[in-house]
Amino acid sequence: MNICRFNGGRIGVVLGDVVADITDRLPVTGHDEPALRIAGLTVARRQALVDAAPRIAATGLAFSSPVLRPGKVVAAPVNYRAHIDEMLASGQSHGHTITDIRQAGLFLKASSSVVGPSEGIAQRFLERRTDHEIELCAVIGRPAANVGASEALRYVAGYCLGLDITVRGPEDRSFRKSIDTYCVLGPWLVTSDAMPDPDAVDLTLTLNGTVRQQANTSDMVLGVAELIAFASRFYTLHPGDVLMTGTPAGVGPIRPGDVLLAQGSGLGSMSVRVRAADASAA
Repeated sequence: MNICRFNGGRIGVVLGDVVADITDRLPVTGHDEPALRIAGLTVARRQALVDAAPRIAATGLAFSSPVLRPGKVVAAPVNYRAHIDEMLASGQSHGHTITDIRQAGLFLKASSSVVGPSEGIAQRFLERRTDHEIELCAVIGRPAANVGASEALRYVAGYCLGLDITVRGPEDRSFRKSIDTYCVLGPWLVTSDAMPDPDAVDLTLTLNGTVRQQANTSDMVLGVAELIAFASRFYTLHPGDVLMTGTPAGVGPIRPGDVLLAQGSGLGSMSVRVRAADASAA
């Protein structure tokens, strides 16, 4: 099931070219994560909500991040070997030369950087190179601490696409990657029961219509389950936490006016516009 947030916080289920608006069928509190609440229901209960909900056309809806308030955004810095090679060859690593993810570890992006595709990317520091990075993201559904890889996927509520936008430079990764709007999540949350194998997802990113990144998550050094197990050894993962699993080769610079199209098999697609941070949203 594809669970979305749209048009200022309404909650829906995407059914092809229409959305079942279940907002009024599932009241939530200000501290709730609507997508996680729905994902945690039985399939029969979810279907009952959808059957009773009005339909609206998906075209023209403004999709927000499916996760409203992630406590943590955990990210993998070097999880595709081809991306490691390209960064070393490009000279953009700025001394960050650790090429083993088990040595590099994971890093945190500020949750304040999270936006949905309709909000777009407000680019700062236009004099510096800023890159696009498409990623598969796993959203945690229940607390996970010191879990083994064999059971790790049971803790996932669902999956979505992510864009990890990155200013290149010598500063710490978390600092350069935590700018407002530099974590785009969407277009919706695909419940884990609808994606049995997250390590077999095709990812494609186009920039202004030209393919820039294209890979399958089977190319990852550590798969999703291994990453969850790795992260949970260092801190408890809580419901709503987002795990960004790393980006493949093909990263490249963005500029205001660019349009990014991120696509993933089984995950849908999201079009994201880039604008200058001091300009009004287009």
